[in-house]
Amino acid sequence: MKLTDKKKKDLLYKTLRIRIIEEMIADIYPQREIRTPVHFSIGQEAVSVGVCENLTANDLVFASHRSHGAYIAKGGDIKAMFAELFGKVTGACKGIAGSAHLSCPQKNMYSAPILGSLIPVAVGSAYAAKMDGKKDIAVSFCGDSAIEEGVFAESINFSLLKKIPVLFVCENNFFSSHTPLYLRQPDTEIFKRIKGMGIEAIRIDGNDVLEVYQKLKSIIFKIRKEQKPFFVECLTYRFKEHVGPSLDLDNPYRSEKELKKWLKKCPVKRLSNLLIEKKIIKDIELTQMISKIKKEVTDAISFAKRSPWPKNKEMLNNVY
Repeated sequence: MKLTDKKKKDLLYKTLRIRIIEEMIADIYPQREIRTPVHFSIGQEAVSVGVCENLTANDLVFASHRSHGAYIAKGGDIKAMFAELFGKVTGACKGIAGSAHLSCPQKNMYSAPILGSLIPVAVGSAYAAKMDGKKDIAVSFCGDSAIEEGVFAESINFSLLKKIPVLFVCENNFFSSHTPLYLRQPDTEIFKRIKGMGIEAIRIDGNDVLEVYQKLKSIIFKIRKEQKPFFVECLTYRFKEHVGPSLDLDNPYRSEKELKKWLKKCPVKRLSNLLIEKKIIKDIELTQMISKIKKEVTDAISFAKRSPWPKNKEMLNNVY
């Protein structure tokens, strides 16, 4: 499938938008007006954009604690996102969910911080859609550590047994909090192990926006048509610490050399450099994109700061 120049620019804009939004969150976080813990997807934006760009409005997305990218890529309101981070009543979840629970039911996007907790929910949602005769699918975003959970194996088994149209997307960033992948799992490519369970599975470059978009387009078409599950392992890397705005290089679990190696594979720089090199976009256009996004984020921050706090009596609403 040949992508138009317009589509390539659009993918760059959406990837850049996630990056700038999160970088501006990281910049203001030390001011302590945002008190919720934040798990940044900086470095991993290509996965969310490439997947969600192929979804319909009715398709469901389930993310984990590192949910900003999926929220933005699925169309979540940015003002509501910032208000949520600031704990305000105008937030996406009325200011009581914070970053790790960031959800947008209006866009069929949900997240939760408990490891692997929404994997079976994604399977159940896709199964419900199938039973209702719909062609909607569900996407379960998870990290490399979530596949170690027993519920992941159960979900794969059940989705195969019932032929459920669910897409499992493993964002393999090689760490579970501060523990490297090689200390937790055997030296086998994840997708090959999952493939052994009977599900179709592939590995792709999760830092290449164009590859993610193109590969997922055909995979999602296949899921809808054949009404069965698929597993995709996306190789990527988080630039920030597990939780928070720092680089976290003072801990022994990763080195500056390793981070620099992955910074060279930055999904934003790779695509922007490619489009500039191919004369698809000009430097001035890129500058205009950045200015437009920063203005949007500045407005969202102002909105969040102006918004009221939830009243005490509201804090237990919808808590069961």
